[in-house]
Amino acid sequence: VAALQDEKNSLMSENEIMNDRLEQLDDSLDDPNTVVTKKYFHAQLQLEQLQEENFRLEAAKDDYRVHCEDLEKQLIELQHRNNELTSLAEESR
Repeated sequence: VAALQDEKNSLMSENEIMNDRLEQLDDSLDDPNTVVTKKYFHAQLQLEQLQEENFRLEAAKDDYRVHCEDLEKQLIELQHRNNELTSLAEESR
């Protein structure tokens, strides 16, 4: 029983130490001057910028896709027109 009580006291002491360390870490994250906090906010800013850039590129890709589809339709129409004119030219000859 005494050994178990000693182990319990030891674990409780270790638990208190860990809780103190956890509180210190939480406090350091709240402090805007810590290196970790600065790196976190910098990484968060980079993430937001990359998301905006990704959104812009996706929109541009969609615009180019629509433009490409329009050009393909025009090409098909011009090919048909060319075929018609070629056949008319052959008939004229």
